[in-house]
Amino acid sequence: MADSHDQLLREHVIYLLDGGGAHAKFDDVMKDFPVKIRGQKPPGLPHTPWMLLEHLRIAQWDILEFSRNGKHKSPEFPQGYWPQTESPTNAGAWETSIQGFLKDLKAMRDLVENPKTDLFTKIPWGDGQTILREALLLADHNAYHLGQLVDARRAQGAWGG
Repeated sequence: MADSHDQLLREHVIYLLDGGGAHAKFDDVMKDFPVKIRGQKPPGLPHTPWMLLEHLRIAQWDILEFSRNGKHKSPEFPQGYWPQTESPTNAGAWETSIQGFLKDLKAMRDLVENPKTDLFTKIPWGDGQTILREALLLADHNAYHLGQLVDARRAQGAWGG
């Protein structure tokens, strides 16, 4: 019974990491994202889509690395979690950021899916965090900012979902 509960919990966490339930999925939000609005602040909103995408990537990378590497140094808060520019610095930066996000999301999924990963043991270099808590934090953070990206698209007439 315990093994089936453990597996079920891992499946539920993966479901959240993948944007399951009431959340927008990363691939759906990023699909056909118009180049012309990537560096534009939508009316009434504080961040450009580029800023949000990079923030998602940087924060996710930090949560992942904290979860698996005791020597990891987090960026300075809050400025280290946001890009230096409001627009992608070159034509490939948007896609590079997307690929980095997807790579780190897969690594967190792999960590959670691995039956050798104890989801409940405190991370030795933390102050009470567990892999379960970090994975849930990541799912929650991603869902929040993906919602902002949907709002940014909607505000600029680029969301049909």
